[in-house]
Amino acid sequence: MAACVPADIVYNKDLGYLIPDEEIDKTINSIGIHERRIAGENVCASDLCCKAAKQLFKDNNIDPASIDVLLFVSQTADYRIPATAPLLQHRLGLSKDTACLDISLGCSGFVYALSTAFAYASMDGINRVLLLDGETFSKIVNRYDKVDWPLYGDGATATLVEKGDFEDSVFILKSDGSGEDAVKIKAGMRNPITAESLMQRKEEDGNIHTDLEVYMDGMDVFNFAMSVVPKGVKEIVKATDTSLDDVDYLVFHQANKFMTDFFVKRLKFNPEKVPYCIHKYGNTSSTSVPLTIVSELYNKLDEPKVVVMSGFGAGLSWATARIVMKNVKISPVIEY
Repeated sequence: MAACVPADIVYNKDLGYLIPDEEIDKTINSIGIHERRIAGENVCASDLCCKAAKQLFKDNNIDPASIDVLLFVSQTADYRIPATAPLLQHRLGLSKDTACLDISLGCSGFVYALSTAFAYASMDGINRVLLLDGETFSKIVNRYDKVDWPLYGDGATATLVEKGDFEDSVFILKSDGSGEDAVKIKAGMRNPITAESLMQRKEEDGNIHTDLEVYMDGMDVFNFAMSVVPKGVKEIVKATDTSLDDVDYLVFHQANKFMTDFFVKRLKFNPEKVPYCIHKYGNTSSTSVPLTIVSELYNKLDEPKVVVMSGFGAGLSWATARIVMKNVKISPVIEY
């Protein structure tokens, strides 16, 4: 695994233009985000993914021609058409025989995509699957949105999945489309883009956005996560006939620290086994689970470890995985 984040850092303590000075510390302590990485104007999620992939190839002596499948996970793809995965195939020098696929899913995206990578890798004739996950949410969040702007950061990861001698991995993937309005960009195909789509408006909760920028109903997402995430962790433990005591690391999507701390308390799980990277990278959407692993579990997965991953968010969609990770080679996080 490898990761790349933008070099530019923004600090939430500098949000005085958006949040009253007397509320800034309270906000930071609640969401647990002190700083975030923001991509430059001409830097896309695919650029960060490309850097991470090249670092992974270099550090592990991987021949790009040996990649059989390339998966790209993002809600901030380069274009609506074409898909970004084929573009990355060309940029990375992969074979034209490489199967390429974009996966557009929110904060559950990495766990969903990892299950897809495992499924491909289990097929005859496929030995290596390259999973690239990148997000540049700073490009789709209004900087005057006091609900969303303090949360989101940019980043990308590269994960190589290949055949090997591993224990069984278990995935539980779920969705509830009735909650589509909880996290949404309204303008697009169903609601065609017009001049009105570019007009800013302010919601009752303080969200300021256009129809081309993301809107999140924080309370809806909070209530949704509370109802499904702890239950999902218990469900996967039960499905594998194990217990939470057998789990070495529990890696949650980095939504906000208050929410994750609540999960840990409800599960009565050892907080020392729950890694965080939200304080320095913010909420990086689908990228947050693998970015947490790369940044916080570096040099900790040489020996076999049971890792449970949980992603949840837009869709509504949520996913939980239990994986035995061993001999995982993790590169240090690099900057772009």
